[in-house]
Amino acid sequence: MYYFASDAHFGLKLYEDPIQAQKRFVRWMDSIKATCEGLFLVGDMFDYWYEYRSVAPRGFSRFLGKLSEFHDAGIPVFIFNGNHDIWLWDYLEKECGVKVIDDVWQEELCGKRFYVTHGDGLGDPSWSFRFLRCFFRNKFCQFLYSWLHPDLTIPFGFKWANHSRKSKQGKVTESFLGEDKEFQLIWAKQHLAEHKNVDFYIFGHRHIAKMFDIESDSAKAKVAILGEWMTQFTYGVFDGEHFELKSFTD
Repeated sequence: MYYFASDAHFGLKLYEDPIQAQKRFVRWMDSIKATCEGLFLVGDMFDYWYEYRSVAPRGFSRFLGKLSEFHDAGIPVFIFNGNHDIWLWDYLEKECGVKVIDDVWQEELCGKRFYVTHGDGLGDPSWSFRFLRCFFRNKFCQFLYSWLHPDLTIPFGFKWANHSRKSKQGKVTESFLGEDKEFQLIWAKQHLAEHKNVDFYIFGHRHIAKMFDIESDSAKAKVAILGEWMTQFTYGVFDGEHFELKSFTD
């Protein structure tokens, strides 16, 4: 079995108990460990993360310890850069043994072709979001930011992330927009028409748990948007043939 999850936003101050949020996810990881052949964490696992050469954010020990445990057990773990944790570099690879994916993972699982990415850069119609995404990913801007002291940048980063989450609560963009407006789905249809070599598109970012069947000429594929781990606790499972979305309950 291969498992997929995204958008836990660990460290989010809107959680009643941020530690309990990690503990719930760790319990889910414990529940899948015996059958897990690979774990894909498809972005925004942290509400904010910025690595310095010798400093990383504190407060995630339970989650990071479980990642290390999976690695030590020989279970491959892939963690993707999201738009909240763009600045994942080599700390998790060196300390926990996971593989950090900066953009897209395109490989075969059991003979099925997968296209896995967080999905924040796939045609989002917001120009302000596009600008910020380019700004945050700019190497020179990252270099300048790294010269600021962590005691300034880390509290600022968490405050910014929490403000972003509060500003989105209750807005229509947080719900399903319809198949003709969901930009990830539109992008997947265009990509399939051009390449015709994908069986499963797996996305995070949108905080909705949905699956779709798409086709172009003779090519067919499935699109899965994984949901989130703030209220829904949804995840994807691939058994070698079929992919389905589930929700974790203790």
